[in-house]
Amino acid sequence: MNRKLLVSPHNALTRAFGSASIVLALCVPLQALSWGTEGHQVIAKLAEAQLTPQARTEVTRLLGLEPGSTMTTISTWADEHRNPATAPWHYLNFPRGDCSYDASRDCPDGKCVVGAIERQVKVLASAAPDENRLLALKYIIHFVGDVHQPLHAGYGDDRGGNTYQLQAFMRGSNLHAVWDTGLIKALNEDADVVKVAEESCRIVSTPGFYPERLVDVPYIEKYTPVLENRLALAVAMLASLLNQLLR
Repeated sequence: MNRKLLVSPHNALTRAFGSASIVLALCVPLQALSWGTEGHQVIAKLAEAQLTPQARTEVTRLLGLEPGSTMTTISTWADEHRNPATAPWHYLNFPRGDCSYDASRDCPDGKCVVGAIERQVKVLASAAPDENRLLALKYIIHFVGDVHQPLHAGYGDDRGGNTYQLQAFMRGSNLHAVWDTGLIKALNEDADVVKVAEESCRIVSTPGFYPERLVDVPYIEKYTPVLENRLALAVAMLASLLNQLLR
């Protein structure tokens, strides 16, 4: 991956969340959304700043179908319109001990975040009606964020950490919510979504990722840089993907 792509988003992420974010985290509820609104919006906003003129023009044209929309405002559309049919598109479940992607096992009928991204990429790159391409853009912006969130490519037996209960920021929570919003508030151009999902799984598999039922200061200090890096990678990948599709 071109490392230059990572410098700007990573520095911007630091500025966006700031050193006071740990204090803010103690005052806000944790939500079980994909990265939470804050994560998806910052990924979209920083990726938009890296679009080529050609990609920016096409994104602006498509967004013009819904006056007032921006990449930031549509970044959470897929969560806001989630239904039983589309819910599996937001994540990928690996079996414990195996982070190697097997489409037939891990994404039956394309019903996982990897399959969803692959389908929507084809639509956005096609000559489909603009309404369909705008919908694909909404999904791509959101799902690229999801696949970089480690617990959206974690284990099925605990629903991506949703059933792993613990104490975090002075309240009861679960590990998925901590990674979606808690740690955020507490703060290669050639890479494909399969590799990203596998890397998310490997992060989940590292010793200590599942805390002993308490998210303490050492956990926050250890994994905040990991979270920042995943967000920065999501920014770089989203910008690169849109630049390639909309040139």
